[in-house]
Amino acid sequence: MSDDSFIREVDEELRSDRMKSIWKRYGKVIIAVAVLIVAGVAANGFYKYWSESRASRSGDAFLAALNLAREGQQEQALAALRELEQNGYGSYSVLARMRAATVLADAGNYQAAISDFSTIGNDGSVPAAIRDAARIRAGYLLVDHGSYEDVANQVESLSSPDNAMRHSAREALGLAAWKAGEASQANEWFSLIVGDNGVPASLMQRSQIMLDLIAASGTAARQS
Repeated sequence: MSDDSFIREVDEELRSDRMKSIWKRYGKVIIAVAVLIVAGVAANGFYKYWSESRASRSGDAFLAALNLAREGQQEQALAALRELEQNGYGSYSVLARMRAATVLADAGNYQAAISDFSTIGNDGSVPAAIRDAARIRAGYLLVDHGSYEDVANQVESLSSPDNAMRHSAREALGLAAWKAGEASQANEWFSLIVGDNGVPASLMQRSQIMLDLIAASGTAARQS
């Protein structure tokens, strides 16, 4: 036997003895850690499956409620959406709240719809973008079913130049002012829309029509 072979055998024997010693001292700990790792992987897989299943069920229920609403079955749609509000998974709960308010508005129950949109708009647990959208929806409904002050309370804070919802907020305010007989104020809101960058073409067209209507009526000039 060569010296190299003898050294390798001694080294392997030493490693074997060390492994036996480590296993004797820490074997139970190693087994416990291994069990925990396996259990953790299994639990993560189960949670992922459970989450996806709940999301899928909520998504199916939401689509079913939308179909009921499209078919004119408002009461059944509203009941399904209220159920999702309570038990929907993830974002489906707040989407159901928004859609339920829309169903109320479509059914002519405007005050209940405004109340629901307003509640969502003031709910700090709801994502900011959805809160703002709810306030815009409430504002538009209040143009016909409230005062200028009611509309302003909902959307005026969204009309600032740095707010993504400013165009819709300004339109609601302009329409409310025109309805209230405040042509000069309406002119200011619609002028802000027309003079802004990035306004959707349809909203730009509507705002220009309103400005032309105000100019033709001559009321803005008389009020100023």
